[in-house]
Amino acid sequence: MTRPRTRRRVGALATALGLLLAGLAGCSGDSGATAETGGQVTLSFAWWGNEDRAGRTDAAVDLFEKGHPGVTVRTSFAGYEAYVQKLATQAAGGDLPDVAQLDYRQISQYAGSGTLLDLDPWIKGGAIRTGDFDKGLTRTGAHEGRQYALPMGRGSTGFAYDASVFRKAGVAAPEPGWTWDDWVEAGRRISALRLSGPGGRAYTGLTDIGVNEDAFENWLRGQGKRLYASQHRLGFTAADLTVFWTFTDGLRRQGVASRAEDTAQISGAVEDTPMGRGLAATDFNWDGPFLGYPPLLGENVHFAPVPTTDGRAGQYFKPTMLVGVGAGTHHPKEAAELIDFLLNDPAAAEILGVTRSTPPNRRIAQSIGRDLKGPEKEVYDYGRRIAAYGTDAPPAAPPRGDVVLQVSFTRTYQRVIYGMQSPRGAAEEFVAEAKRELR
Repeated sequence: MTRPRTRRRVGALATALGLLLAGLAGCSGDSGATAETGGQVTLSFAWWGNEDRAGRTDAAVDLFEKGHPGVTVRTSFAGYEAYVQKLATQAAGGDLPDVAQLDYRQISQYAGSGTLLDLDPWIKGGAIRTGDFDKGLTRTGAHEGRQYALPMGRGSTGFAYDASVFRKAGVAAPEPGWTWDDWVEAGRRISALRLSGPGGRAYTGLTDIGVNEDAFENWLRGQGKRLYASQHRLGFTAADLTVFWTFTDGLRRQGVASRAEDTAQISGAVEDTPMGRGLAATDFNWDGPFLGYPPLLGENVHFAPVPTTDGRAGQYFKPTMLVGVGAGTHHPKEAAELIDFLLNDPAAAEILGVTRSTPPNRRIAQSIGRDLKGPEKEVYDYGRRIAAYGTDAPPAAPPRGDVVLQVSFTRTYQRVIYGMQSPRGAAEEFVAEAKRELR
């Protein structure tokens, strides 16, 4: 949605009419294209997220405009799935926003199709500073040796869990090193309480993670395998996926994981997950979106590491999201300045906090970490805790076909939970599709 923003005051001598016009300008509709009126540069900036992220981002953009009086930024945001679909449509039409938030999975696809602007000239020229970024994390926005996007945060996966329900079931709080067996046992004991969710609906210990390709990747990596062996080859077999989907589907059938109709509503927004709707005690997610759970469920919600297999943690740090510039922008200089401001300005960092997880600028991350409280402090501390425990370096950006396959992964598993296909049949179908897509 396009989000109206409250503009700064234009000075003590501004007339009431001037203030009214400024307010109306702040409520303008979004456009995928840049525009200029009277010498004023207008940038479009789009991202996915929730209301909290939107409010903070708009506040940071207001601060950017104050320091760049010749630039107006028209912002818009949506939930993840709707955003990805809209961005794909814009990319196909060559009309990407001037500045766009990007998923790790989109880099190869959009950079390889000429949709994104090469940022190297702006980085080398100093318009975008990356000196305080981790080099490995920065490389996740590169494609064929060129930098097309930069990380907006460094995050990792984990499980949001309701500590009060864990205590009620006599289950200890999860710690680094807990296993998938521990996770299952927690789910069984919580489900055995036979608690009820809204409307008397069944409350389960676990959300069904079979629908989530990220969860499958963590599970694979815990066994020493990978999602992709190369840009054109899978790193797993149909047998691997059959084992995973048999495991997750079995938990659903036993009443330990969320029911099919509840799992099917997962859309990328916290409030649409079984846990966010008060129907499960745990949920797999990234640490940045964790901030959406406490406002819904209270202060007893915390974040735990991904379970391990034989002592091996499958999770890793990756960019929670990246930011890039549309190749068709008429204002690359101003777009580069906006990116640099969002990533490197201390005042912007204070506003944004960890809404996109830990800032990629290590100096800024250390600075804001001292003043964080509540769930934001938990996200920040989680990153440090996982780093101390040990995680692998992030893999290269997924191949171009991964965006399509991520959607297919969810759709194919939904046929399993509705009894339309066996885990083996679904796994074989998905792997065959993946091989065709990656050729």
